[in-house]
Amino acid sequence: MTPDIPPWSVPKGMKEPRALHFETLAVHAATAVDPQTGAVVPPIHLSTTFERAQDGSFPSGYAYTRNDNPNRRALENALAALEGGTEAVAFASGMAATQSVFQALAPGDHVVIPRDSYFGTAKLLQEQFVPWGLEVSIVDMRDLEALQAALRDTTKIVWAETPSNPTISITDLRVVASMAKAAGALLVCDNTWATPYLQRPFELGADVVMHSTTKYLSGHGDAMGGVVVVKEPGEFGATLRAIQGRGGAVPSPFDSWLALRGVRTLPWRMRGHCENAMRVASFLATQAGVERVHYPGLPDDLGHAVAKTQMAAFGGMLSLVVPGGRTGAFAFASRLRLFTRATSLGGPDSLIEHRASVEGEKTRAPEGLLRISVGLEHADDLIADLDQALRD
Repeated sequence: MTPDIPPWSVPKGMKEPRALHFETLAVHAATAVDPQTGAVVPPIHLSTTFERAQDGSFPSGYAYTRNDNPNRRALENALAALEGGTEAVAFASGMAATQSVFQALAPGDHVVIPRDSYFGTAKLLQEQFVPWGLEVSIVDMRDLEALQAALRDTTKIVWAETPSNPTISITDLRVVASMAKAAGALLVCDNTWATPYLQRPFELGADVVMHSTTKYLSGHGDAMGGVVVVKEPGEFGATLRAIQGRGGAVPSPFDSWLALRGVRTLPWRMRGHCENAMRVASFLATQAGVERVHYPGLPDDLGHAVAKTQMAAFGGMLSLVVPGGRTGAFAFASRLRLFTRATSLGGPDSLIEHRASVEGEKTRAPEGLLRISVGLEHADDLIADLDQALRD
């Protein structure tokens, strides 16, 4: 399934006011031929400062690269268009983007986050923002009664992460968005693992979308960044922009350029990731040496039914549980030849990681769980590698 883009996402300069398919928008959003040189690929603007006019104004629209930069602006315009939002605010990392969302709140405000989510999000809240004055509830987002019980008059944000890290659980965004709205809260969705190609949170009721652009959006494992996209203009988006400029946790021009380069091939890469992941998960699900496979594309996965209604495909991430706990997991990973033992995801190389050892003593990941970012190698080769590791 290829998501269609509504007419209001057509990039500036397009003559026909019609909806564009995602592939076309990904190539053309926020890119144009350089008017000075005719270059088809946009140049990298490394300058940290920009010339004033004689009257002290900035006719170019740029003053200082902490506040704005042509490459960052191009990336922000593209990501706003791809998500179908009105404005995107780019940061130096996914965690900087996450932090900005909570910095936009005030002491005494309340946040609800999912129990199964990136451990860095909960760590950031508990160790930095709770001492500052935020109140935080952690719930299973699939348990709607628990979510309803957690909501308060002071709840400002309900944070969803779907598919989640590391057990790939699925949150029903339509239902959670309705509950957040009834409570007067914003629904913020971490859409990193799905990308706007596979999942459209704004169309499902979300108010704000966050990405670690380091992952699938950049797609090559060579650029760090994050972004927050807002659905509607308003105070929250303005606050995020102010935090970006004052704090200065912004992506470099080169990282912005690399991320924008990655965006242009996003739909085609995601098709490969999803196809490979489906084949790998299906293989692993049949193996006696695997206790469990977490992947929403499998018909018996707990999130399969909901994922079918809100995702165009099931993503490139899966996790498996092998016997023997940590020892068994380490031994299995060590026998793999094509899967690199490394953190992160979303690049062309297949990666495998033992999440419990990464997350430390407060981890909720089972000791035998290994998270896999399925890359763009041939699926037959990946399956053969997994098969030999299971047999040794």
